[in-house]
Amino acid sequence: MKIKEGFELRTVCGENVIVATGLKNIDFSKIISLNESAALMLREVLDREFEVADLVKVLTDNYEVDEATALKDVQALVAQWSEIGLI
Repeated sequence: MKIKEGFELRTVCGENVIVATGLKNIDFSKIISLNESAALMLREVLDREFEVADLVKVLTDNYEVDEATALKDVQALVAQWSEIGLI
């Protein structure tokens, strides 16, 4: 899977926010805010193909979390990203 073109991660007033660039991605009805771990994962996979296992590795490499917990969290995050059209 891959993050769709036209989305960028920015820090706005201390918050990690996904910003849509280009007219086809603009939807002013919602703001997508990410916590630190989700922002870290997004930074790691912007502009490249990735799999769930890649995101699990990001979590286990950067946080004290076991692989099973990381997998559960990543699956939920990927489902959310898919639902909002980010991937």
